[in-house]
Amino acid sequence: MLTLCIPFYGLTQGFELPNGKKFEKVNFKLINNLIIIPIEVNGAKLSFILDSGVSKPILFNVSGQDSIQLRNVSEITISGLGGGEPIKGLSSKENFFKLEEIRNFKQLLYVVLDKEMNFSPSLGIPIHGIIGYDLFRDFVVEINYSSEYIKFHDPEFYSEKENTKSQTLPLSIRRNKAYVEGSVGLNTANDVPVNLLIDTGSSDAVWLFKDEGKGLGIPKQNYQDFLGQGLNGSIFGKRTKVNRISLGDFALKDAKAAFPDMETFSTSAIIGNRNGSIGGAILKRFNIVFNYPAKEITLKKNRHFSAPFQYNMCGLQLQHNGVRYIADRIANSSGVVMNSEKTFGNVQILMGNQTRLSLVPEIIVSGIRAGSPAEEAGLKEGDIILAVNGKRIHSYKLQEVMKMLNEKEGKRIKVLIERYNKDLLFSFVLKKAFK
Repeated sequence: MLTLCIPFYGLTQGFELPNGKKFEKVNFKLINNLIIIPIEVNGAKLSFILDSGVSKPILFNVSGQDSIQLRNVSEITISGLGGGEPIKGLSSKENFFKLEEIRNFKQLLYVVLDKEMNFSPSLGIPIHGIIGYDLFRDFVVEINYSSEYIKFHDPEFYSEKENTKSQTLPLSIRRNKAYVEGSVGLNTANDVPVNLLIDTGSSDAVWLFKDEGKGLGIPKQNYQDFLGQGLNGSIFGKRTKVNRISLGDFALKDAKAAFPDMETFSTSAIIGNRNGSIGGAILKRFNIVFNYPAKEITLKKNRHFSAPFQYNMCGLQLQHNGVRYIADRIANSSGVVMNSEKTFGNVQILMGNQTRLSLVPEIIVSGIRAGSPAEEAGLKEGDIILAVNGKRIHSYKLQEVMKMLNEKEGKRIKVLIERYNKDLLFSFVLKKAFK
């Protein structure tokens, strides 16, 4: 008889650490204010957004992962945010999830079959799903946004560290989601108390539901914009800014905000006097301990706290759109290297000793705000971005290109694009959409 010596995790439903281990530390990537963590699903290595606004894990964009084995599958209909109809999907029971040494042997998950549901192009890396409540429910979750790691603590062993610079606030947990009380300063003399969903899966600062009776009117300086992608379609609304957002004794001034069009929300989305949601652009300014078992959240401001909020001054939205070949001249006739620039391409072809072809991500304009500097200059949706201010963008990540395009108010931006196989150069000056 062969005996295997392996850690015992138990077979009860839920995420668990090996016996005796007090916590698991997991490094993450912070991209566009979103936390990306590596999770194995039935042996397949995938990337998930840690999304406190989702109840059960949802898989999408899995066409390239043929090795994923789903267990106990049945067809379902999935409803979520967005103005479209509910979509078809799959329910799968008793799946094996692994996050470092954390295990769950009986995880329920859902699969979205709609190919349009894909966050990878807008984030610039493969994203296969979202996961939230099940991890927050089973652990005390300590998120260090400044050093980009998470500690998943066993609640039985966790004890809160005393720190005069941190503040602990009560959480309310309703329908597997966490809410916190805060206040918003608009154009009125007094701040408006608000009840906000904590949504680590949102890259925005704060979404507010218009309610004139409560004092949540949309500021006069605003513009209509695409806010994000929900399970049931695109979400649009008004972008603006507020004088301040307060959580406990912490106040963030001149914060960006959005008022989503309410037809994209079902009645259940605003149940329990919810006034909106708070997202990654604010959350990343703190190191946070989520303690769902004790129904409390601890905030400590970090190095991001005083950074100004970033606004889209150019008016462009970008995303990856497959790949393209670029040619680099690497040596002259004497063999002297002319260009040794590194790229993110994973395929290179050397032609003789002078030219190198590299396969690199293609970045296109996926959306453009009406009346923005980029739109007035003549840029259009579908344009392929080649260079920004003379810098060839194939050696930069998607979010780095967006930063180039929104560096500071009053800066002149020159964008080289390809349209219908022709290279065109456009120029515009960055300006704020509102003061």
